[in-house]
Amino acid sequence: MAETKNLCAQIDLALHTKVCEEREKAGQTTSQYITQLLMEYYEMKENGGESSMENKGNRTMAFQISEELFQRIKRYLERESKHLGRKYTQREFVLDLITEALDAAEAVGEASGTRQEEGEDLESTLAENTPVEAESEPEKPGYDADWSTAIG
Repeated sequence: MAETKNLCAQIDLALHTKVCEEREKAGQTTSQYITQLLMEYYEMKENGGESSMENKGNRTMAFQISEELFQRIKRYLERESKHLGRKYTQREFVLDLITEALDAAEAVGEASGTRQEEGEDLESTLAENTPVEAESEPEKPGYDADWSTAIG
């Protein structure tokens, strides 16, 4: 785990209340929440005053999952955060999974001699490069049939 040092500061009561409310919403300890705020601040400062969350050609994805899967992910993120010595976020986790899956799918396409053309639908490329067994749904390359075991 990374070496840490205490930081203490007197702040306005209204600001303290707001920080505590937001920290609770985020489900973080005070240390985790303040660390995240400071890291975001310095990242924004390095990016010329622009937040990494500002839309710079970025798009938002949102979807619902079962409570059971959500709790499994939450437990996994807690374990990874302890292992890494820093908060491992849901965003980071999902982006890592998506990137790995796309890299694997693109590798399958390249290995079979086809390349993903700009604007070409990745799913149709995957379907063309995936062997289909009779009477079964084709699996997408790069996905374990039970990938969720990797996070549980």
